[in-house]
Formats: sequence, C-alpha cells, structure tokens
Amino acid sequence: MRFDATPLARLILRRRHRRLMKTDPVAAQRRQLATLVKTAAPTRFGRDHGFASIRTVEDFQRAVPLRTYEEMWTGYWKDPFPILENVTWPGRVPFFAVSSGTTSGASKYIPITRAMRRSNVNAAMNVLALHAAAKPKSRFFAGPSFMLGGSTELVKEADGVWSGDLSAIAAMTLPRWAQAFAFPPNDLALLTNWDEKLARTAEASLDKRIRILTGTPSWVLILLERVAALRKARGDASLPYPELDLFIHGGINFAPYRDRMAAFFAGRDVDFREVYPASEGFIGFADRGPGEGLRLNTDGGLFFEFIPVEELGSENPTRHWACTIQPDTNYAVALTTCSGLFAYLIGDTVRFVDVKTPRLLITGRTSWMLSAFGEHLIGEEIDKAVLEAATAIGNAVTDYSVGPVYPGAATPLGHHVFVVEFASPADDAARARFAETLDAALQRMNDDYRAHRGGGHGMADPHIEIMPPGGFAAWMAARGRAGGQNKVPRVITDDRLLQSLRDYARSSA
Repeated sequence: MRFDATPLARLILRRRHRRLMKTDPVAAQRRQLATLVKTAAPTRFGRDHGFASIRTVEDFQRAVPLRTYEEMWTGYWKDPFPILENVTWPGRVPFFAVSSGTTSGASKYIPITRAMRRSNVNAAMNVLALHAAAKPKSRFFAGPSFMLGGSTELVKEADGVWSGDLSAIAAMTLPRWAQAFAFPPNDLALLTNWDEKLARTAEASLDKRIRILTGTPSWVLILLERVAALRKARGDASLPYPELDLFIHGGINFAPYRDRMAAFFAGRDVDFREVYPASEGFIGFADRGPGEGLRLNTDGGLFFEFIPVEELGSENPTRHWACTIQPDTNYAVALTTCSGLFAYLIGDTVRFVDVKTPRLLITGRTSWMLSAFGEHLIGEEIDKAVLEAATAIGNAVTDYSVGPVYPGAATPLGHHVFVVEFASPADDAARARFAETLDAALQRMNDDYRAHRGGGHGMADPHIEIMPPGGFAAWMAARGRAGGQNKVPRVITDDRLLQSLRDYARSSA
C-alpha cells in the first residue's frame, strides 16, 4: 500500500478527539438510556416492562430487573432463535456472537445488531483518535492494519441471520473505507485450522508494512515469534513489523506479556493501547498509561450499571451508574445496549480508579474463572473435568487448585498447573491419564479452550502436581486460613500464592 491516508484521517480524528474530551459522562449516559428505552419500546421486551412510561434512570431500574444470560435466553431468545424479530430490539437481529463460558452449555449466542456494529466501529475510531493525539508522528494509515482473530467463517442460522466469532462479524461488516487497510486477506482470514492460519499469515505478513496490530496478547506473541524466526531464516536480523505504530490489545491481563512484547518492538515508539471489548459491547479504552484505568465508553450506544459484588443475589441490590459510582469498590457490570440487552449481567467485575471521568480496571469475574490465555474456563467446567478425570483413574480428588504458568525462557508455551490431592496414591501412569482425560473433557466442554489447545501452539498440556494427603489443610493452616469459613482457592491467578502452593506440595512429598 503506497497511499498514506493518515493526514486526512488526522483531520477527522482531531474533531472526534475534541468531542470525546468534552463529553459529560453523566449527561451522556442519561441520553443513551433514554434513546435505548424509546427505541425498544415497541418490542416484546419493551411492552413487558412498560418502556413507554419510563422517563428516568430510576424508572428504568424499578421496571427492569437484573438478568443473566441464562435468564435472557430462556425468557426471550431461546424459543424464537435464530429469528429474533422485534423481541428485545426492533427488526431482525442479523448476527449472533458465539461465546464460551456459560453454565448452560458449550456456547452462548449474543445478539449483534447493525446498531451495535456501528457502536463498535465508533469505539474503535475513538481508540484511533486517542492514538493520533498521543502520537503526532504516527503514520497509522500508511500501511495495512493486521487483526489477528479467529476464523471469519460464519454459520448461516436462517435467511439473513449469521453466527460466529465476534472478529468474524467485525470483518464481514467492516466499513468500505476500512477494507482497503485490512489484513489478512479473506483466503487467510477464513482458515479454521489455527496452526495453518498462523503459519500462512506470518509468511504473508513478512514484507507488509504493518502499521496497526490488533489481537489477544497470547496469540500475538506466538505470531511475533513466528515472524522473527522466518526473518532470521532468510538472513534478516530486523525485528517484526519495523514500521508498526500501534498495538491494540485486550481480552486478558497484559502484564505477564508486556516485557516480552516490548522486546519485539525495542527502539521504536510503538503505542500499546488496551481496550475492553466484550461480545455484549465495547466497554472502554485506554486514554492514559498502564494501570491508570480504561475510559468508560459513555456515549456509544450502551448504558452501564454497577452492582457491588457482595450484593449480587440479594433481593434489592444497589444499582449504581455514572452518577453514583465510587472509587475502589468491586462492582459487577450490567449492560443495556443497542443489541437488545437490558440490565444484563455480563459476568465481569471492575473497580474505578477515577469517577469524574469514569476509568476502570478489570478485576475478574462474578464466578471464579480461569482465562489467563483467553480460554474462558468457568468453575463449573473445571470441576466437571476434574471429576471426570478422577473417575477415569478410579480415584477421588480430596482437593485441588489450578493456576496459569505464563510463557517464559523455560516454558515457551503457557499452560495450566493443577495441584491435586488424591484420596489414595496415584502413580505416574495414573497422573498421565488424569491429565489426558482432564484436557479432553475441557476441550469438549469449552470452545475457547479447545481453540487455544489446538495444534499445541497456544497452550501446552496441563501439568499435574501431587499434594500428599492432608497437604491442602496443612497449607491453609500455615497461611492462617484454617477452619470452615476458609475455602481452598480453586483458581489462583496470583503468581506468588500459586508458587507457595507448589513449593509446599513438593516439600511435603
């Protein structure tokens, strides 16, 4: 690509940046909710909840209870699926983002309307506007934009209705002006075999003047390693994508990947910009440095509510919004969106570091989850897989914990380590079969885990370490956590705590 569209883009993005900086988040959120309620008033959901009479945020909160995916699915989406027409949003829903991580099955189907696609594009443009303002020398539109996502192949569910990965929907509905900058081309984007796709896109991108790179850090790191190896093999010592200006990342904690990623861009002024895109909507984007929070997307077709985590499940939980949020409180996130989601609990938890211009940090999940590499395993799936593996070896599990081991010099691929206390001794053969059965069960139950394990290039095999009988109780006591009110942590994402457990298991063997 020889044409540099950056100067023209800067003119457009400069105006967008000025509007973004002047946005009043409280007024914007009032306006968004009023528009969403008015638009959805003629739908089945709108009639059921008296949208025609709703005038304020408080009216909405009285009329519309909080709901989970399972409650929205069984109450409104399941029976008419795949044709949702005037059910929770006017017209027919053209797309469903398929996402793992629900207790009701291997996948969930999140409605994606054309209004939501416009919302996502607008949020992406805000990210570019922030980048252009922060990096005045960047030539971000002087070459291709590389989005490393899943297959862009979609499943036809009905006439005019498609389902698939959110990145596939984004690729299919990319604005015409943006298609000229998109990479990889369709023949590569459609590939479903991850190993083949990685190899071919790495090769195809070698001589491209990639200016923007977008993807999950764990996937992108593997790509960069492949590109570096290919360059070295042909006698080229330069680092991958020497003209890169912007790396957009999200989906998982970036901290474990930051140093290794930065090494690939050493000596260059690459802008690392975090985003918070969910299947349900584009929630936020970084407008400051690492750890300073992600700016809430208050004027993008979404209305946000925040429920103190300890109040979830109570009869009348407090429902905060941009006007009432407090800093340093762990909140569960509920969304009302232009895809027909209303007071919908997405399962994430956040904490605000700024409330005047709402900026948040992602703190976890409302139910414990393991997603160090984008695998999105929920507790129920892990429990079921452990039970299945124990049954396969004719043993019982007294207790267990699991945590991630990130890629490093000694472990080029990340993996899960399970510290397991069996009811009776387990030899090496039993431990190997336990690991194999566990891995197979998780792949069967969770699409994202299976994708990350595919070909052995995203995650290595799970590793099993044995805790001797009584070990977990002794470890808990040693930490001052003995007694019935203190539960063994199932998922451990704190590196030091996980290492403490592993060290204790080894020293007790």
